[in-house]
Amino acid sequence: MTIKGVLFDFSGTLLRIESAESWLRAVLTEAELTLPEPELQRLAAALETAGALPGGSSPASVPDQLADLWTHRDVDATGHRAAFTGLSRQVELPDPRLHDALYERHMTAAAWQPYPDAHEVLAELRERGIGVAVISNIGWDLRPVFRAHGLDAHVDAYVLSYEHGVQKPAPELFAAACDALAVAPEHVLMVGDDRRADAGAAQIGCQVHFVDHLPTAERPDGLRPVLNLVK
Repeated sequence: MTIKGVLFDFSGTLLRIESAESWLRAVLTEAELTLPEPELQRLAAALETAGALPGGSSPASVPDQLADLWTHRDVDATGHRAAFTGLSRQVELPDPRLHDALYERHMTAAAWQPYPDAHEVLAELRERGIGVAVISNIGWDLRPVFRAHGLDAHVDAYVLSYEHGVQKPAPELFAAACDALAVAPEHVLMVGDDRRADAGAAQIGCQVHFVDHLPTAERPDGLRPVLNLVK
């Protein structure tokens, strides 16, 4: 079947979030707080274990009081913030205001790095006349991040869970993305890293291709196979 449109997941597919250490270090610097290096490393590891960094590691465990928020975290902006700051608050930081500052940091372009081949692949799809949409389970507007990294010019549509009130793997979100491209699902390829959430695209007839959620340096050309799939 000829592919006329490609849906890309955001985190772990096109861009990668910074490390928990970099995340915490940036916020401490902004707050003009200094910690001994061993303490900074300890807190970063604790935040990572807690799953407090959106786009980072999943929580080792979710406290009972956050369980429902966590399950539905990508349905609306308020719930997304509450879920992740709730996880962050499982770790005692030197200033309670840092929890909200950490959440704000992860929404900045500086916190995200495109995979090395993201620009090339998106630009080539644009050159071929293939429609591109970004479909993401998320609680905030990622469009400024794409603009800051020069990726926005290659994206035709954004379909974000919190704007639709439904999250992947619900087929409704994938259907909305296909509609945004005006391409029938059987002519659409979904590219993602989450074998549960992104596989939902198959329910409406899309083809699905998975990439590995790895640090950018360890996945220099993981997106390039997509170009062979749309020939």
